[in-house]
Amino acid sequence: MATIVRPAVLLLDEHTAALDPRSAEQVLRLTEETVARDRLTTLMVTHSMHQAVRIGDRLLLVHRGRILEDFSGPRKRRLRMEDLLDRFDQLRNADMLDESAAEMLRRAYV
Repeated sequence: MATIVRPAVLLLDEHTAALDPRSAEQVLRLTEETVARDRLTTLMVTHSMHQAVRIGDRLLLVHRGRILEDFSGPRKRRLRMEDLLDRFDQLRNADMLDESAAEMLRRAYV
């Protein structure tokens, strides 16, 4: 329905999140066909690493409201799901280190 009138930008926010795997694949296939056929500029938000790696020309990794990685061109085409998972592990470890340091300071000074 969002493409009945051609949008300037098609926004897809977790549009397959509540679907079973078979339905999600069907919606993704239809999405890709529609975007390609109508040459739509599309922004898709997803937590699915598989979808993020497989779909689209560009991938932005956003953490705490900041763009930390911008994968496009050959770099995006080489990207693997494991690469993204490793990057998320790095972010999670950095967050835990920050929180543990903050807790140590709270105990020592508060």
